[in-house]
Amino acid sequence: MLLKLAQPRELLFSAKCFTASMLALYVSMAAGLPRPFWAMMTAYIVASPLAGAVRSKALFRVCGTLVGSAATVALVPNLANAPELLSLALACWVAACLYVSLLDRTPRSYIFMLAGYTAGLIGFPSVADPATVFDTALARVEEIGVGILSATLVHSLVFPQGVGPALLARLDRAIGDARRWMLDVLYADAIRSSSSPAGSLPANSPGSAGDRDTHVRLALAAEISDMRVMSTHLPFDTSHLRWTGAMVHALHDRLAVMVPLLLAVEDRLQALAATGPVEPAWQAMLDDVAEWIAEGRSADPARAAALRARLDALAPRLGPDAAWRTILQVNLAQRLTALVTACEESLELRDSIDAVMHGAPPASPPHLKPSVLHRDHGMALRSALAAAIAILACCAFWIMTGWPAGAAAPMLAGVACCFFATMDDPVPAITGFVKYTLWSVPVSAFYILVVLPAVHSYEMLVLALAPVFLLLGVYMARPATYGNALTFVIGIASTLALQDTNQLDMASFANGLLAQLAGYIAAAVVTRAIRTVDAPWMARRMLARARAELVQMAQAPRAPALLEVSARVVDRVALLMPRLALAKAAPEVRAAALENMRELRAGLHIAQLRGLAAQLEPRGVPLAALLERLAAHFSGVRAAELSNSPASPSGQGLLAQLDGTLRAVCRSAGDDGGKDWATAAAALASMRRDLFPRAAPYEPTPEVSR
Repeated sequence: MLLKLAQPRELLFSAKCFTASMLALYVSMAAGLPRPFWAMMTAYIVASPLAGAVRSKALFRVCGTLVGSAATVALVPNLANAPELLSLALACWVAACLYVSLLDRTPRSYIFMLAGYTAGLIGFPSVADPATVFDTALARVEEIGVGILSATLVHSLVFPQGVGPALLARLDRAIGDARRWMLDVLYADAIRSSSSPAGSLPANSPGSAGDRDTHVRLALAAEISDMRVMSTHLPFDTSHLRWTGAMVHALHDRLAVMVPLLLAVEDRLQALAATGPVEPAWQAMLDDVAEWIAEGRSADPARAAALRARLDALAPRLGPDAAWRTILQVNLAQRLTALVTACEESLELRDSIDAVMHGAPPASPPHLKPSVLHRDHGMALRSALAAAIAILACCAFWIMTGWPAGAAAPMLAGVACCFFATMDDPVPAITGFVKYTLWSVPVSAFYILVVLPAVHSYEMLVLALAPVFLLLGVYMARPATYGNALTFVIGIASTLALQDTNQLDMASFANGLLAQLAGYIAAAVVTRAIRTVDAPWMARRMLARARAELVQMAQAPRAPALLEVSARVVDRVALLMPRLALAKAAPEVRAAALENMRELRAGLHIAQLRGLAAQLEPRGVPLAALLERLAAHFSGVRAAELSNSPASPSGQGLLAQLDGTLRAVCRSAGDDGGKDWATAAAALASMRRDLFPRAAPYEPTPEVSR
């Protein structure tokens, strides 16, 4: 019944996984390696439906295995006579590698993670015989290398599925989502004609349809971040897209810029609608921009330049008496200009990628590295500490009891802590690992007690393993069941490895199983006590980290790059959205968090103002005082407080400082009307709307009562 429901691609993936694992098993047996089933298990661990992902994971796993093996060879012989120190050294090594891996949120982090728990996989079983640690490490490298090479060959040569088509499909979907969002914003006549009061936020009202729309739209941020990580596999791909890595990364940058720009344009249109009807010239401008966007790739590039010129001409001039509506129009013109530019560059990059796929030489546009993404050193440190404590607890029990099979407990405690360290609450995943390991026990016992004693040739072994592993391979091809199926595979394969060490007896099987369970339970208990957090807590922490970064930006002497700030804003939005979705029972919390997410865009405005400091401050604009006030404001904001209210003491002072700086900019702009002044006014107006969306409209003279 299952095979009838299985898709052809799932059957193909399962067949390739099984073929690769049997090839690895055969080569390992023929070469006389001590644990051939490790090679078989490795072939499944590195398997992926995409050939590029298999190749990259293969390289990363080889590098991690070599580093971890080298660390084991250095530690075990020198500390073998002091088991307490050896346990501490191995625990610290695993923790340090896990910490570094969590700071690199790309697939390359696998190198560091594997370097950590490989040392445990080799080191703890070698404690009883440290003289053979080099031979053991060399054998593990060879076995893992055979498994990796087998998987790479099979997945690359037998009907390979490249990362390129999947990534291109996601890119096109993201571009389409961005264009639909633009059209929704620009064609939203109901929003522009709305008579809602200034600063109202219907999109964020608890439980409203606007709340749902915001979640759907900001899902684009998650898609952009996922693609940025996925494109790490591009250099290893089997398709021609591997030559377009720089262009793909540059396209991610343009898409990341669009998200805050679209949020800004939508907000400015709402704010303008609250001050009066849209003028015919602006209505025609918005309609023309929407028409150009709707044309997609067939759009004439000359029209984009014409639209930018019209927007520049349509924007009103600033002056000492510039009203709030005038400033909003200046802001809208600037944000629409930037949006047209980002859209044009995105479409050009997408066309260039198509050209390279058809034989054109690739270009190398500048682009951001994934290192600009959000990093949480505190959570990485807590994860590392949990892994170290779990390993040390298992080692203490092992040393005190003298349990012969006890080496497996700290070994698997480290593996469990590493595998699920990226989750807010890893405990359910660890308990799921335990559950599916237990479910694999009857199958494992049947194999080692009934099947394997009757197997006398490699061909019989392949036939005996095929039914179970081909079935599990189908489940591994499905994202929803991949983790559980892989756990089942690892449970069976690790038990079959008892044959490698001539331990095919019930006592060894039971001892090994109990040691595995002890390691998993220790990992779950320590993780629950030290590492587990809930989604709302993590969302508040991420907002607090963003505020701390805003303080650093306000105090820094140099302006950060706008592209980097934009990429980090989008990445944080992508990380926050699934956590907010978990707050189903508290829509008011979700709405408040969505409102606080407006703060994330303040970094873009600080970066713009920092870049204009040389032009603003000599003309009497109190920019330094504003940045100092911003730093004081964000350093005093608590993650759980809505301190951006104009009624709060911090909010009153910052709002007054913002308005005073905006008046100074408008006065200076009246002298020469340069573009820098319009940019400064737009940045200040954006910051005012993002931090104080419900504040009364700006007044050009401070004497006017609010």
